[in-house]
Order: sequence, then C-alpha cells, then structure tokens
Amino acid sequence: MSSSSEAVPPEASAERRAELAAGLADVRERIAAACADAGRDPAGVTLIAVTKTWPASDVAALASLGVRDVAENKDQEARAKFASLASLDVRWHFVGQLQRNKARSVVRYADVVHSVDRPELVTALAGAASRHRENPLDVLLQVDLDEGSSAGRGGVAPSAVASLASEVAASGSLRLVGLMAVAPLGADPDAAFARLADVSVALRNDHEDATWISAGMSGDLESAVRHGATHVRVGSALLGKRVSGHGSVRP
Repeated sequence: MSSSSEAVPPEASAERRAELAAGLADVRERIAAACADAGRDPAGVTLIAVTKTWPASDVAALASLGVRDVAENKDQEARAKFASLASLDVRWHFVGQLQRNKARSVVRYADVVHSVDRPELVTALAGAASRHRENPLDVLLQVDLDEGSSAGRGGVAPSAVASLASEVAASGSLRLVGLMAVAPLGADPDAAFARLADVSVALRNDHEDATWISAGMSGDLESAVRHGATHVRVGSALLGKRVSGHGSVRP
C-alpha cells in the first residue's frame, strides 16, 4: 500500500545490495526451474520476500531490484518498516499469527493478510477494515495441514474452510483471495501441498475468485510450485541467515 510520503528510504551498503541481488537471482532461477519441471509459466508464481528481522534498508534494496511483494509476521516490526518505507511501490503482506487486538493496526498498512484462521479474527479484521480502509482488505485462510499438531502455527482445519470462507465473503470489507499453508515439520511437503491443492479446488467451487495458493518457503518452494502454488514466501534463501548483531551469512 504505497503512500505519497516524501521520506527517502534508507539505503543498504553496496556489499549488502550485491548479496541481495545474488540471492534474488538464485531464488528466481529456482522458481523458473520448478515451473519448467511442472509445465507452468513462471509468470504465474509471485515471489514474496519475507523480510522479518531484516532492516528497512533491505526492503528498499529489494524493491529497487524489482521485488514488488514483501512480508512481515509481527505487527510492531511491520508497522515501523511501513512508516519508513511508505513511498515504496510494494505490496505489503502480513503472514504471521494475528491477535484480534492488532487488527486495527494491521489493516492500516497491510495489503494482504495471509493468516485468517478463525471467526473472531474475521470479525475483528472486517470491523477495522470498514473503519480504516477505503477498499476491501485481501485475505487468505490459513489451512492447518497438520490438524493441530504444529503448536503455535495456527490454521483452520480443512473441513472448516468452507464455513470460514462464507464468513469472510459475507463481511463486506474483506475480500477472500485464497489459501495459505505451511508444510508440517518433518512431513513430506509434496503430500501436504497436494492436500492444500485439493482444498483450494473445493474452495473455488463456491468462491471462484479465491485463486491464490500461498505455499512454499526457502526449503520447499519446488514442491509448492509442483502442486500449484501461486505465491511463495521466501526468507533465508533470499536474504541470508540471520546471525548475532546485524550481519548475515549466506545460506
């Protein structure tokens, strides 16, 4: 959600910009190769740069390199980055677990929320969006592919997706665009993302515009692309692995 703010975004060092350019080239190559293997057009897969814990200067550098979608998972950090980068032409995604009391804050800067997983959150986001936004907020339902075994990750059971989708559709200030999921830890991502693809097909029977499948991260994006992911959320493979202080190491 870009702004007319005249603030100048912070700049990354030349060395850091080169690191990010190399990481971006690697990830784009992986996506292209995965699409080729799956018989898909790479244009059908959107790269979302997950910039949590990284400075605003990295987000600005990625934007200058052509990245148009960035994601954060904590409201406080996301809000601060948006404030310093509001002039950037990027789409802001919120991908973390969201408490109802943060809804009013998140709807002010996020273009998309990926982690809607319960009726109470639908109500909170819808109310906040109706008061603080001119346009509907795009949302995805987070699907629990581990049926509650992944403590803290959240998600709605596949069997409850249809009901929650109906609540979003009836809200008036939210727009359902698709599904998001994380492959269960230690499980076969192919099986998980195949199941997500099936849930997506069922969802589109009633909500034909809910075409997004947000799935796949640094370690399993190829599997996600193979099973129809339209958006992949990549952090460490793009930005490097976080170490103590402010540095990074290549993954």
